[in-house]
Amino acid sequence: MTELSGGPSLPQKRRLVTAIPGPKSQELLARKSAVVASGVGSVMPVFAARAGGGVIEDVDGNSLIDFGSGIAVTSVGSSAEAVVRRASAQLADFTHTCFMVTPYEGYVAVCEELAKLTPGDHAKKSALFNSGAEAVENAVKIARAYTKRQAVVVFDHGYHGRTNLTMALTAKNMPYKHSFGPFAPEIYRVPVAYPYRWLTGAENCAQEAADQVIDMISKQVGAENVAAIVIEPVLGEGGFIEPAKGFLPKIVEFANNNGIVFVADEIQSGFCRTGQWFACEDEGIVPDLITTAKGIAGGLPLAAVTGRADIMDAAHSGGLGGTYGGNPVACAAALGSIETMRELDLNARARRIEEVMKGRLGSMQEKYEIIGDVRGRGAMIAIELVQSGSKDPNPDATSALAKACHAAGLVVLTCGTYGNVLRFLPPLVIGEDLLNEGLDLLEEAFARL
Repeated sequence: MTELSGGPSLPQKRRLVTAIPGPKSQELLARKSAVVASGVGSVMPVFAARAGGGVIEDVDGNSLIDFGSGIAVTSVGSSAEAVVRRASAQLADFTHTCFMVTPYEGYVAVCEELAKLTPGDHAKKSALFNSGAEAVENAVKIARAYTKRQAVVVFDHGYHGRTNLTMALTAKNMPYKHSFGPFAPEIYRVPVAYPYRWLTGAENCAQEAADQVIDMISKQVGAENVAAIVIEPVLGEGGFIEPAKGFLPKIVEFANNNGIVFVADEIQSGFCRTGQWFACEDEGIVPDLITTAKGIAGGLPLAAVTGRADIMDAAHSGGLGGTYGGNPVACAAALGSIETMRELDLNARARRIEEVMKGRLGSMQEKYEIIGDVRGRGAMIAIELVQSGSKDPNPDATSALAKACHAAGLVVLTCGTYGNVLRFLPPLVIGEDLLNEGLDLLEEAFARL
């Protein structure tokens, strides 16, 4: 497996010529602290100069292995040829007219692709936005307009964004919600089938969790009051949690039986990330609405709500939109990104990444008892770190390992409700040599810890 696309002029090698951060990055960090709000944090203390394939080059000339993809955004690489070509051509024609003023073909073409790619063979329509949070918020608006109901059900460990409504939908206080309330009302949270932490064991998880969810909705909210059930098919920020097999189909069945709009939040898990176009395909789930962003446009800001035509048409004319929603350059990039995914069969690439990573991480788990769980699908893989001899979360080890990886030139991210999960989101075009070298660096960090 060799690097396939994105920044062919950028050598696909890790190279450290200074300490991390180097002097130029340190200078920029000082400038950043003077003018950028301190609430805007950064995982890595380095400033990017170029990126492509499986590497990021910083301003000091260090080349880092990328296991983050800008949080699952640059799945096709940070400078994929088709994305650059199509976006550049669109830049030369025009950058903006506002689709609500004078529409353009690119927006329509993206919606046509979404109708083809998303699960289900029913008639579908889409609306385009800028960010994942906007997509989720608009999915709720559409579901409420369609059902004439208000309540929205979400899940423990879920993450849906940073706007006021999507903060209310999100389960984690720090850093997303702390001190920012009050939040939007009519949001109800229920358990998710988290196999590793289900008290009666993973084998009971799906049925017991589904029973609890249905009982809570029925008794505490009233199914007849629920507009939408919103869930990530693989929960992202909450810890790359795969709900126990069978759980999601039971929730979908309950939603269908009660006239509730089932919304699959595929913002982090969509577009080949899990080895399928969308993670909900794993159990044959056909959502009423599906939200996408991140991997859709090769790094340009674009998001979408796609769903059943009758549901999507429930909002009145002029009720959906936004000045920049479906920007023409971002739409061109999305068409280039989808072209790349098809041509390079990035679903197969994601499955190969899973095979390599789970093999290596499984071996590490046998050696290091602080690795409590290895999980995920495709190129959306995580390890949950615990105190030795227990399942108690170990956020200190997680932080220490991330810092060690960063110092060695490997970009990794943390997540999880308890801050104890290392997540791996390599670009789907990463070369296998870089993938294995990154895993070598992770194992060396474990050995030092």
